Amino acid sequence: MQRACPKRFLSNRSSGRLGYALAKAARTEGARVTLVSGPVALRPPKDVSMIPVVSAREMYRATLAHARRADIIICAAAVADWRPLGIAGRKIKKEKRSVLELAKNPDILATIGKRKRKGQYIVGFALESERLLENAWKKLRHKHCDCIIANPVPAISAARHQATLLFRTGQAIKLPPLPKPILARRILQLLKHTLLSHHVDKSLTT
Repeated sequence: MQRACPKRFLSNRSSGRLGYALAKAARTEGARVTLVSGPVALRPPKDVSMIPVVSAREMYRATLAHARRADIIICAAAVADWRPLGIAGRKIKKEKRSVLELAKNPDILATIGKRKRKGQYIVGFALESERLLENAWKKLRHKHCDCIIANPVPAISAARHQATLLFRTGQAIKLPPLPKPILARRILQLLKHTLLSHHVDKSLTT
């Protein structure tokens, strides 16, 4: 049975391609992957546990339900910050003038960061139109992430995606513009290397 959806809605522009590429790359690296996804025109990667959602609040509930058991959480979805305060049961007709009241959506990354358990590694994304690295560093600290992947706004629709990985240790790694599948693999390789190095350092100091 097809689920009924509003005929007019608010959303962030995103194809989901990078998130799906990250899920595929993680599975290729041998991870057990749970993919929480909004509506996209993409086929889920093979051997990945798929959880489809429609709204930001559904994504919030689904992500938090699985976050506690995850060792690594990558929040790559472009979740809308706002939603209509009321949802109409039928199509809203055009009027000469209308007022749209908005309510703030829950912040998935910030909530996960606050609830982070010992040994858990959290990766977020920062899409910025100005002061990219400055704002990304602030987001990393504010949302208790271990790594933030900073992207300039034009990257969201570009054929090649540019990214800079910022780590809680203070390290920054800038990647050249790459196709999203290649970028996803490169990100996973860097995260894997960082996690292995962290594990070795911790073992040597205990």
